[in-house]
Amino acid sequence: MPATLHPSRLLGEGRGMYPSPLQTDAERRLWAHLRDRRLVGAKFARQVPIGPYVVDFCCRELKLIVELDGGQPAMRAAYDGERTAFLERLGHRVVRFWDNEVLGNTEGVLVRIVEALAARPSPRPSPQRGEGGGRG
Repeated sequence: MPATLHPSRLLGEGRGMYPSPLQTDAERRLWAHLRDRRLVGAKFARQVPIGPYVVDFCCRELKLIVELDGGQPAMRAAYDGERTAFLERLGHRVVRFWDNEVLGNTEGVLVRIVEALAARPSPRPSPQRGEGGGRG
């Protein structure tokens, strides 16, 4: 009988890509503000597998992903670009912050996350002028 992969096992494998679920001081600090709906009631999860990637923080309801970047080499920029493009194709919005920004300006980062949460796109964009069935 073939083995089935339980969703919790998938999460465990995704997390295995990192030394620990919260590996940086910046992630720990930001998670302290995002967990338990502490930021404007938005529910965030951490270390969320989406496709082949594991994102740092995700508000699934509003499809907002928050990623933290350390001092990675420039070659990581191409990978991050591909990753962001993949996530956006799935309908997610991605906001990125440097670790040192989270550590040095936590309140400013939180304000920008709140702005991103509030700026969620409408599920169906309004028709362009002259489109749709209305008169006018």
